[in-house]
Amino acid sequence: MNTKQLDHIGADEAKAFLRFILAEIKLLKEQKESHETAVANLIEYYDDLMRFQEKRTFWDPVPNCTHVHIAFGDSFSGSIRQALKALGWADTHKMITFGENYAIGPLRDLDALEGRKARSDWFRDNITDAYIDYTEFEEEYNELLNKLEHIPKQAKVIVWTGNSVIEQVGMRHALYLLRGSSNTIAVYDTCEICKELYRHKETTIVYMYSKEIPSDRLQEVFLRVDDCSNPSTDINRLAEEWKAITEQGEVLRIWREDAVIGVPDDYYDQYLLEKLDKISPPVEGNGFIKAARVIGEALGYCDQYIGDSYFEYRLRELIYKGVLEIKGVPAAMRYYSVRRKGKTKISKDLRKPSIGSERG
Repeated sequence: MNTKQLDHIGADEAKAFLRFILAEIKLLKEQKESHETAVANLIEYYDDLMRFQEKRTFWDPVPNCTHVHIAFGDSFSGSIRQALKALGWADTHKMITFGENYAIGPLRDLDALEGRKARSDWFRDNITDAYIDYTEFEEEYNELLNKLEHIPKQAKVIVWTGNSVIEQVGMRHALYLLRGSSNTIAVYDTCEICKELYRHKETTIVYMYSKEIPSDRLQEVFLRVDDCSNPSTDINRLAEEWKAITEQGEVLRIWREDAVIGVPDDYYDQYLLEKLDKISPPVEGNGFIKAARVIGEALGYCDQYIGDSYFEYRLRELIYKGVLEIKGVPAAMRYYSVRRKGKTKISKDLRKPSIGSERG
């Protein structure tokens, strides 16, 4: 490690790293985590720190770049960076990453300070670790706007999307923020492009979300996409749809039948309970099952991708409502376990109709 990486880390980010390290040491002292797991976690955080400068500066738009790629989520952005490097395009193709989870939380009036504060407050009130993640939300949002404003006029803007609600809402937000831009703008659906590219292969792989696509296949996508932009009417329509989405009152959204649909907060509560009931608890656990195991099952079989943090939030809500019992402290999903409270049946307000097919 050198001092250059440290020079670009803010106080809150440094506190977040320190907090993580102290938590790992505490787990080791209490023998709640193996040495191998702790070392792996610390190495992962070290690697994140070493990549920090590259992620924040090297990939920012520069005056001589020819393309600017917009992607949603750090995982998919990382795959794009790998693909661009492998193709030798990293000097002229730059990136802007939207890190928000657009599936959850209020979206109303993000153009205004009050709207952004309302979103930040909701996350800090309901989502574990959001107190850290949303400490610099206002600063990061303004940094995002600054990057968009400094896209050079000659650069083609490529907005990548997929079949997740996060990408679909994010794409509409990006187009809304770019509505006054004179740049050529194209929107590409990575999942649909891959379906076309590989449908004649012996083994067909259907990707539901862009982050599932490995970087070697992304290279083929980049080489195959045509060099035309979307009709301006489509761009304008999608940008207007962002405004309609922000008017929805719900804080949970899904992508179904080519539309963003707002659903009730407890939409997945019954689904979570069904996943819990299907897991066999360890003999020595007195019926308790690790929260991380329940959430992992929910993520693995759900036909939507909304992230694990919302499932964890709803698991805690079921504890508060008395549907579940807890063992441990709900500081993070790995720190506690849950089980049904006695033989209490789900109250009528938690019973919901089928929420559709599951992945698997």
